[in-house]
Amino acid sequence: MKVAVVGHVEWVEFARVDRMPESGEIVHALETWEEPAGGGAVAAVQLANLAGSCHLFTTLADDELSRRSREELESRGVTVHAGAAPGAQRRALTHVDEGGERTITVLGDKLLASGEDGSLPWEELARCDAVYFVSGDVAALRAARRSDVLVASARELATLRRAALQVDVLVGSGEDAAERFEAGELEPPPQIVVTTAGALGGWIRPGGPFRAASLPGPVSDAYGCGDCFAAGLTYGLALGKPVDEAVALGAQCGAAVLTGRGAYGHQLTLDDVHAG
Repeated sequence: MKVAVVGHVEWVEFARVDRMPESGEIVHALETWEEPAGGGAVAAVQLANLAGSCHLFTTLADDELSRRSREELESRGVTVHAGAAPGAQRRALTHVDEGGERTITVLGDKLLASGEDGSLPWEELARCDAVYFVSGDVAALRAARRSDVLVASARELATLRRAALQVDVLVGSGEDAAERFEAGELEPPPQIVVTTAGALGGWIRPGGPFRAASLPGPVSDAYGCGDCFAAGLTYGLALGKPVDEAVALGAQCGAAVLTGRGAYGHQLTLDDVHAG
């Protein structure tokens, strides 16, 4: 099986706190850590944990954080194909409160993968069983469309409108205004729309509601839940599973990462799937 992600990478600094500070207040972190994350990186590692490997098409800056990001992602089974951008790698600061909710402040512009970058092997996407499009330009999206199955994030509606191509599955959170999709917003419309709603599960159109997966442990950190859900869904579709079964696998991935620290503390693996 061959799977890929087109998306962005951010260097994320995490701080676990009892609660989010109010305006003008100072709180002390109970724990801190940092790692390469962002939608593209998190989904790529989740797919690598399920499929054994994953290609990530992205753009990285030319600095130490970019080099560390590449090294750490490749150590997790991701083959990184990165265009170069001037300046510093995009960063983010994430607070995780006592309930596990994450609150993110992004520093810098998103570094988008460009399908016009001839230094990247975009032809590889045509050989993929499935690709998850997290972010990128129109040319990158069109390259991703050459795969057998294309899943896209609802955060990229503007890019999808400009490209005017059909995606197999559009996935987004019904609890995030930036990811809400209404019928008629895209032409041609996506074949399937999957909307998540946290612990309530979500909805498949056409289809109906689906249940959230049971948690394999106590809630720890909500960072990366949506990205892991989408990656698990993509992997299920790459296997040829019906959409409801692929969604159920995505829900398992989202539930698993909710019980770990940061983006990778407890991502679902293929061994976990077989054990279940």
